[in-house]
Amino acid sequence: MTNFQIPLKQHVGAPCNPVIAIGDYVEKGQLIANPAGLGANIHASVSGEIIAITETAIEIQLAEVQPDTFVPIAEQTDHLAMIEEAGVVGAGGAGFPTYVKLSTKIIGGYLIANAAECEPLLAHNIKQIEENAEQLVRGLKYMIELTEAKKAYFAIKTKYRTAMFALGKAVKNEPLIEVKYLPDMYPAGDERVIIRELLGITLKPGQLPIEANAIVSNVETIKHVAEAIELRKPCIEKDVTVSGRVQQGSHVFENVPIGTPVKLLIDAAGGYVEPHGEIVIGGPFTGSSGEEATPVNKTTGGVLVSMPFPQENRKIGILICECGGGKARLEEIAHNMGAEVVSEQQCKRMVEVNGRYRCDLPGVCPGQAEKVMQMKKDGAEVVLTGTCQD
Repeated sequence: MTNFQIPLKQHVGAPCNPVIAIGDYVEKGQLIANPAGLGANIHASVSGEIIAITETAIEIQLAEVQPDTFVPIAEQTDHLAMIEEAGVVGAGGAGFPTYVKLSTKIIGGYLIANAAECEPLLAHNIKQIEENAEQLVRGLKYMIELTEAKKAYFAIKTKYRTAMFALGKAVKNEPLIEVKYLPDMYPAGDERVIIRELLGITLKPGQLPIEANAIVSNVETIKHVAEAIELRKPCIEKDVTVSGRVQQGSHVFENVPIGTPVKLLIDAAGGYVEPHGEIVIGGPFTGSSGEEATPVNKTTGGVLVSMPFPQENRKIGILICECGGGKARLEEIAHNMGAEVVSEQQCKRMVEVNGRYRCDLPGVCPGQAEKVMQMKKDGAEVVLTGTCQD
């Protein structure tokens, strides 16, 4: 039986510290690591024996029979403590600990459920809405109570009609919750885009939604909040979209145990369509190259099997965009294409804030003629870019 690698860093902050030892037998749902400072608890997603502990992961040899039940989180005195104990983190981004985000009061402010399903091919958030919108409404109501927000919105694209109608029905008798609509563009799921489209406030690069008296949470995060409070369920599973060159086409796998090697999901989708290329973990724009043994973690959204890299003999210029593939990713793609990179240019909207680049107006792409002309001057014959819509 396949061993599971449970990463010790699935969140913003430092890796967690194991609280178990090699040779221990752990039950599904049992606490196996806790944070050193900012972070989130990690629980066993399966039952089995601990056979290895490294600086980056805990390896579990699965028991032959896996239980349908889980060890519930410890009793807590309030909902925020339950969310912390369950180890809930932002499921659609960097994995910021949810209890920290919800500990901020936004009296008179707005709580926004990000239902944009921002990147192409990904479909797990929308399936969750279509199948269980009522659970998401309950989760959002718990979050309203914690933050004292005056209003909550579901932010969704109108092209997701079935999900949109499911939400409309679920909030019909909820005076504090409304459904708001996003344009069908990328990156509509960016927090600053959502704040701009729903609240009419343009945040500067580096500013967070809290500066607009708002909190934005992914819908799967809200699902985990509801599970922690209602079921005392630890965050041990993830919904994942598998797509690309797989035999059965795009498929959403719900409640995948954390630590599952992505090859098991590819096999469950019928296996590869040959020939195939790399495995992308995440979305097509911002995902990273993975391997068959890469484990699902609390923020894994997609497992995409690409076509083989086309080989390119012409000289390439790279146009780096903060909303899509960054410098390292584009260089990696160019290398895998066998191409020579002769010019690297940054999108005109990229600005440096606190040591990293950000887009100053995400979703509003500028003309790039000047950058393209410079690449041509540098000897580039073709352009490789992450997502620019110009």
